[in-house]
Amino acid sequence: MQYDVKLIQETNAYSCIECGKCTGACPVARYSSTFSPRQILTGSIHNSHPEAFRKADLWSCLTCKRCDEVCPSDIKYIDFIHLIRQFQGIENREGTCSHGGILESISKIMMAPNLKQQRLDGLNGNLQISQNSEYMYFMGCLPYFEVLFEDINVEAMKIARNTIKILNYFDIKPQVLSDEKCCGHDSYWNGDIQTFHKLGLANIDQIKKAKVKKIITSCPECYRTLKVDYPKNFGRQEFEVFHISEFLSEIIADKKPVLKSESQKVTFQDPCRLGRHMNIYEQPRETLRSISGVDLVEMGHHHKRSICCGVSGWMNCSQVSKQIQANRLGEAKATGADILVTACVKCQIHFNCALNDQNLGKEMPFQVKDLTEVVGESLT
Repeated sequence: MQYDVKLIQETNAYSCIECGKCTGACPVARYSSTFSPRQILTGSIHNSHPEAFRKADLWSCLTCKRCDEVCPSDIKYIDFIHLIRQFQGIENREGTCSHGGILESISKIMMAPNLKQQRLDGLNGNLQISQNSEYMYFMGCLPYFEVLFEDINVEAMKIARNTIKILNYFDIKPQVLSDEKCCGHDSYWNGDIQTFHKLGLANIDQIKKAKVKKIITSCPECYRTLKVDYPKNFGRQEFEVFHISEFLSEIIADKKPVLKSESQKVTFQDPCRLGRHMNIYEQPRETLRSISGVDLVEMGHHHKRSICCGVSGWMNCSQVSKQIQANRLGEAKATGADILVTACVKCQIHFNCALNDQNLGKEMPFQVKDLTEVVGESLT
């Protein structure tokens, strides 16, 4: 493999002192004796550890950023992994696509010129949307997740409906584009830059035509992709991007609405892309605390030390993922919470998948709900 030395230098990878803190903090390495971020980095650069550098391990990394947080040399490890995946080549990878690769296929199918999506069918008539609002709700892949994960009780479109319901409550009628594409997050992080570029440029074209100024997302991956990766790859954009938790934190502080709930204890799951990637930790917690009747309790690992849901980009679902999920769900159970609140549809999917296991599911006496659902139920 021929690496672009300048790009590798930008990740600070050559500063590695091989202390192993990255491996010590890595949730995958905790359950896999063969996975080591340190060995992947040194083996990739120096080509001196052929046994340490396995192609499949490139897609075992969750890019959750736990390693970046503890590295004393300030190495941008997940950016390094992203680059190496591109160098390795999407066609030559040895990572295993979960769900038979159907989600990757859907992203590519979205680019078909004559495709007519039915993205708005899951929105009911009580919701108010507009064709000329400066606000847009970026729905992402929720309509597809609704169909694909129905068997594990994931109602993905409920997130979309509650997000629009919340915006309507604050007198915002957002645009929702009928031909919006996947944001390209998974393609980007799995090294398929060609597909990412096609999806991104198509979305930017539609957003410009809609004359949108502010985009609200309910997905942290869409949020990071639109806010960070689009400008990085396609230049400065004319729209602002907000995760719904950001929007809620600001508007609740300003308008001080009365939000009420039955008495319930909740705990919050920090999504990797929202937390460690985008440094949004307090906004969702402030929103939950603003709801009368809700008691927020923290799991053993929270904020920057939070443990992720165990899968990234539909590329690395494995027995290791299930062990990560079981451990995290055990932390949620230990809080005594009635609800494990997520702010990422993929966290909900992966936790529900784990809870679908008959034995594990019986041990977990709580529900998994998205932040938008908890807030939507509290509107008076």
